[in-house]
Amino acid sequence: MAQTKATISRKVFQLKSKQYITPHYLRITLNGDVSDFEHSTVGDNNKIFIPPKGVNEVQFPVLDPESKKMVYQNTDTAPFVRTYTHKGVNLAKNELYIDFVNHGDNGPASSWAIHAELGDKLGVAMRTAPKELYPSDVDWFLLIGDATAIPVLGAILEDLSASSKGVCVIQVSSSEDIQELPTKASIEFHWIVEENTQDESRLVNQVKCIAIPSVSKFGYVACEFSAVKQIRNYLRKELKWISNELYAYSYWKNGVAEDRSAADRQAEKKSIA
Repeated sequence: MAQTKATISRKVFQLKSKQYITPHYLRITLNGDVSDFEHSTVGDNNKIFIPPKGVNEVQFPVLDPESKKMVYQNTDTAPFVRTYTHKGVNLAKNELYIDFVNHGDNGPASSWAIHAELGDKLGVAMRTAPKELYPSDVDWFLLIGDATAIPVLGAILEDLSASSKGVCVIQVSSSEDIQELPTKASIEFHWIVEENTQDESRLVNQVKCIAIPSVSKFGYVACEFSAVKQIRNYLRKELKWISNELYAYSYWKNGVAEDRSAADRQAEKKSIA
C-alpha cells in the first residue's frame, strides 16, 4: 500500500469529557487546535504524551544537536509515551476523540484516562496527511484484533464499500464489551469473549477455522505479540499469502510495557518479508 509522505504535528490538548462506551472501553474527548489534523486518516496511529502523576504540563522531546537524538530537557517530568488510534476529529468543535481500553491502573494510558479530570492535559503527535489503511481493489477482507484494535478495525469497516465482503474476529473481555461496528460491507462478525485478556489462543484458533475464498484478499491483524506472530505464520507460511495481502502488527506484548517491547515487535514484523 503506497503511503503519502507526511509531517507529524505535535499538539497539547485538554480533557473536555469522557464516556464509557462499554464497561472496559472509554472514549476521551480532547479540546484544542485540531486544524493540523484536517486530512489525518481516522484509524491511523498517533503517539500520546502522558504527564507523570502530579504534573499537568506536557513536555515534548527536542533534538539534541550533539547526539542527534530526541531527548527530554527535564527527565523528572518526562511523559509516558504510548501508541493510540484516534477515533475522529471535529474541526468545527476543535475536538479530538481517542478510545482507551480500561486496563485499570496497570498502564499509564489507562490510568490517565480513568482518573483524568476536566482540563487535564494530554500531548498528541499525529500524521497530518492521509494514510491508506487497506487496498481498495480487493474483494474480501480478513479483520482480526483484540479490544485494542477496535478503533482501527471500526474505521476500516466504516469505510469499506457495499460491494466488499469478509470476516471480522474481535476478542473482548466480556459480552458487555461487544460493540456495534457500522459497515456497508457484507461482513461476518465473530466476537470472542475471553475474561483472561492475556490469553489470545481462541482468537488464533478462530482465524484458522475461517474458510478463505479464492478471490483477491487483504488481511489486517492487530493484537498481542505472540498472537500476531502465530496468525502471520499461518497466513504467510501455511496458506502462502504474499506480503502485500497482509498487514499484521502487534500493539502490545504480554507482560512487557510498550516502550520496552518496541524492538521485539518491529523485528517480528520484519521477520517475514
